[in-house]
Amino acid sequence: MGDSQITIELTAYEALVLSHWLERLQMTDLSRVVDDPAVWAPIHRIAGTLDKALPELFAPDDDRRLEAARQRLRPED
Repeated sequence: MGDSQITIELTAYEALVLSHWLERLQMTDLSRVVDDPAVWAPIHRIAGTLDKALPELFAPDDDRRLEAARQRLRPED
């Protein structure tokens, strides 16, 4: 395995929803959710990459964009 890189592709909607979820995750008592400290390095790396790739995270209408992305990704009943 070594230091080879893995690429994950997400749609903009998926990236936006995941970024917000990771932000909430990082603000909680993570020891209840993440029981292995080694998991934090990739979580922080993914979150940081998403923050850099999504300038709209800091837009005034971020809440509206997030809700639209969530609606688009939710399965239809």
